[in-house]
Amino acid sequence: MPYNCVVMIKQVPDTKRVTGQAMNDDGTVNRAALPAIFNPEDLNALELALEIKDQYGGTVTVITMGLPAASEVLREALYRGADSAILVTDRRCAASDTLATSYIISCAVKKLDYDIVLCGRQAIDGDTAQVGPQLAEKLEIPQITYVEKLIHLNNGSISARRSIGAGWQEVKAGLPALLTVVDEANEPRVPAAKKLMKYKKARTRAEVEKAVREAGSNDDSKTAKLVETQCKALDEKGLLIKQWDLDYLEADMQWCGRDGSPTKVHRIQSVVLEAKGSKEVAPTLEAITEMTHELIEEHTIG
Repeated sequence: MPYNCVVMIKQVPDTKRVTGQAMNDDGTVNRAALPAIFNPEDLNALELALEIKDQYGGTVTVITMGLPAASEVLREALYRGADSAILVTDRRCAASDTLATSYIISCAVKKLDYDIVLCGRQAIDGDTAQVGPQLAEKLEIPQITYVEKLIHLNNGSISARRSIGAGWQEVKAGLPALLTVVDEANEPRVPAAKKLMKYKKARTRAEVEKAVREAGSNDDSKTAKLVETQCKALDEKGLLIKQWDLDYLEADMQWCGRDGSPTKVHRIQSVVLEAKGSKEVAPTLEAITEMTHELIEEHTIG
């Protein structure tokens, strides 16, 4: 039996390269100050969806919410084997916290025919692990979090092994269901050369419009015609990435953006760790043994 999977993915700042300019004064992330990457555990969620497709058939659709630049992770998902991609972008989504984000993407998922929704356990820019569970709640479907292995999928039900830190649980749920996936679940496949060649020119409408304007088109009517022509040509080739806004999603604006986000940043503080002193230890067994004893006596270790 084939299963239609929807995978929520996100373009995030590379938190391994955090600088002093990483945060804005209002507590939001200064995304321009950090290189953007595919959220790592979202790759594991995508890989699990592709494995389900490989074994049972069906489709894999990826959705991301963000600025038009987030189309890059949609293309990467297509390179890896996703069948279709959707960009949810709207200026009114700005400053959405997890509650508003989960509401907006739930509106997008409801537009699709799905059996399984997959998310990475958490995004590295927030580390809240809230969006997946909140999305399941808004879709009114069961959820299995921290999935590290798919065990069974048949007869309208799914069972999976979920990590609980020092052990694991086997959980069963009816379909449709939502899974959040941990990085131990699998090794994401690399982009396929054939798919890369096929989808490297895939674009969203916003990207097409930006390219037309950068080419020097200042006349709004001519720009609109050029954009429409190029989007039609891309669509005929299967290279037009779907782009949805809040109007298309029929979203209730009181639950979107800053107005729909109860999370408020009270204060931002930079923490700088400074060493109080240092001691050089010779690379010998005796010196290392002595240092270990000192650390135990000081209750630093042991």
